[in-house]
Amino acid sequence: MGAWHEDDSFWETFGPYLFTDERRQVAAAEVDGLLAYLAVQPGSSVLDLGCGVGRHSIELARRGFVVTAVDRTEVFLNQARRRAEAAGVEIEFVKSDMREFRGTSAFDGAINLFTTFGYFENPEDDLKVARNLFESLRKTARLVIDVMGKEVLARRFRERDWHRFPDGAILLEERKLRSGWDWLENRWTLVRGSERFESLLSHRIYSGAELARLLRDAGFMSVALYGSFGGAPYDHHAERLVAVAMR
Repeated sequence: MGAWHEDDSFWETFGPYLFTDERRQVAAAEVDGLLAYLAVQPGSSVLDLGCGVGRHSIELARRGFVVTAVDRTEVFLNQARRRAEAAGVEIEFVKSDMREFRGTSAFDGAINLFTTFGYFENPEDDLKVARNLFESLRKTARLVIDVMGKEVLARRFRERDWHRFPDGAILLEERKLRSGWDWLENRWTLVRGSERFESLLSHRIYSGAELARLLRDAGFMSVALYGSFGGAPYDHHAERLVAVAMR
């Protein structure tokens, strides 16, 4: 049996509750911040690695950027293609594992958002992904990685949580930290009418210093850390961990 993130049925079941209308609606504001970090102009080529349903790819394409959107999940790529067509924008969609995709010096900027990093049991795979991103960028180009940082998680941590969605579905989340605060294990239970779905998922969690060190080990010249897409400092008020790395 493959890893949870390689199971398309997981993404098909839980995807609508991850990529809600609310999250799609904030994509434009998030792209405002991303463009400030990336320091690129319309016409530049941007890689969206782990693009999901294409929230940010489509907004970037609307603004005149040449976008390559990569994901391994066919159901997400199909949704993203339909949304791009409806929006009247052209995007190159690529089905690929992020451990394999590499566009040699092809991009003026790259993004990896919404904690689409750290899925792999072997930490060397995270380094491989970071090196792929490094090699995909042109000289002096920038990468933006957005994750739930370890410091933010520690401040907010709850062992159990639940969410009710407009369609009446309820998502129950149970969380457990592995020794050393390096790995977060989750059990998600979705109750929708008479249906019940359960899945186990897990991922590595990074502190700001750990993520910056990984990116430098991958070859990036400098790494700056922020606490939001809007440029807030990565401190005790941070909402996210946003790393901006320059090749």
